[in-house]
Order: sequence, then C-alpha cells, then structure tokens
Amino acid sequence: MFLRIQLSPLSMKKKSVLFLCTGNSARSQMAEALLRSKAGDQFDVFSAGTQPEEVDARAIEAIQKFGVDASDLVSKSVQSFDGKDFDYVITLCDKANTECRSFPGAGKQLAWDFPDPKSRKGHHPFSSTLTELNNRLSMFLLVENKTAATAANDAPIEIEQSTETFTNVDPIAFYKCLTDDIRLKTLMLTHYHGELCVCELMQALDEDSQPKVSRNLALLKKANILSDRKHGQWVFYRINPSLALWAKSVIAQTTENNIALISPYLERLDAMENRPNKASFCR
Repeated sequence: MFLRIQLSPLSMKKKSVLFLCTGNSARSQMAEALLRSKAGDQFDVFSAGTQPEEVDARAIEAIQKFGVDASDLVSKSVQSFDGKDFDYVITLCDKANTECRSFPGAGKQLAWDFPDPKSRKGHHPFSSTLTELNNRLSMFLLVENKTAATAANDAPIEIEQSTETFTNVDPIAFYKCLTDDIRLKTLMLTHYHGELCVCELMQALDEDSQPKVSRNLALLKKANILSDRKHGQWVFYRINPSLALWAKSVIAQTTENNIALISPYLERLDAMENRPNKASFCR
C-alpha cells in the first residue's frame, strides 16, 4: 500500500529533503531514517520511488542494527509529492536521476549513486550501503552548514569488500590525476553534487579558461574516472558509475574529510545565476 503525503505548514519551517530512488524499498528508506535520526530537528525528511515497491525487510533489519528507528518507514510513489516544494531533492540511484534530473519545486538537487544492496555482492550488502549513506549524509550536514557534531556519535562499521566487476583503472594514472589542483577539486565537487558541466566548474573554481578546465576533464575521462552525458548544448560530467570501488572510496574519503578545502567553491557555485537546465521530466 502506497501513501500520499501531505506536508503541513508547520513542517515547512524546517528545511525539507526528499530522497528519491527507483523502488523506495532500501536506499531511500535508509537515507530517510538516517537523516531523520541525525538531524530531525533541522530537516523534515521524506523518501519516494519512481516505481515503488514494498520496503525490503533486510533494509529494516540493517537500520535497526545501526541503532536507528525504522518503525514508520513506508514505501511511497514520487507522485505522492506532486506540487510540493523541497529545499533538497537527492536521487540515490542512476535510474532515478535519469528519470528526475530536474524535479519541479526543488530548491537544490543532488545526484548521488549508491549500489543497490539487493544485487550487491558481499556478506553484508545492506550494512555496507547503510554505512556509505551515513558517511555521505555526515558530509551533507557539514557542507550545508548544519550541526556536524552528530557525526562524532557515529560508530564506524567496516565496509564489506565487493567482488563485482568494475571498469579497470590504472592506479598510477589514477593517483597522477589527483596531483593536479583543478582535477582534484573537480572530483571533489562532482562527488558532492553528482553531476556538473564545464561552466559550473569554471564558476566554482573561479577559472576563466574554458579550454583549461575542459582539458582536465578530458584527462579524467580518459583515465575512466569521469563519465559524461550530453544534454542539448551541455555536457555533464560525473564520477564514472562503474569506477572500481577502491577508487570511488579514495574520492569519497578525500571529499568527506576535507570539506573545508572545497567549501568556498561550493558557495560560489550556489551563487551562480543562469545555471544550465538539466531539464527532463519526472515520471
């Protein structure tokens, strides 16, 4: 049974966040429960799916083992939120991002891509995904100038190594890419936002030379670290979804533990006017 959600005027006094995934059965439920636990006094948190399914019992179990309340989690359709405005809309899988690149009423939209625990290999796929979501949300709270103290109470959990097949990346070429200032900050900014184009990176980095930024993006793409997609006249770049987990982890850990390094660039990007429209429709 899927519910239609009504947002009360009182709830809108806090910042609102909507997590989107395909089935709203695992990742988005985890994110909803985690953020509500970490910063429920600052955010009204919701989740939905483009093709909603029942909440996976294994997701509930992982959330409860993490010490977070999962009693009120219920699967919802994205259509339940038609006409509603959110301060943040965050997609958690590539399919939801493709279907909802430009969510109507989103003050700010982020595209995060996490492995589906239902098809992820390893002994503890749901706990691994939950831990990765928890780390990303701690970064989100820090970046958005929220209380970072919640992160201090997070108990570290070992992330299970995956045996999935990923795009091969040469470690020497990978680390060489991180030695350049523009390339490193590009990866960190892209890791946080999910997807950025050349002009957005130029604005964030306060860089006037488009060929310089484009040249560095081409090097990252050649190394299989970034992938791109073309939309109209714009080309958007993101961390390669099939990049090896060890390489993704390096980028994630570097970003999440060095937010102060890119905070001025994130603020400059937030202040950018006439940003490219990632227009699509939300099915």
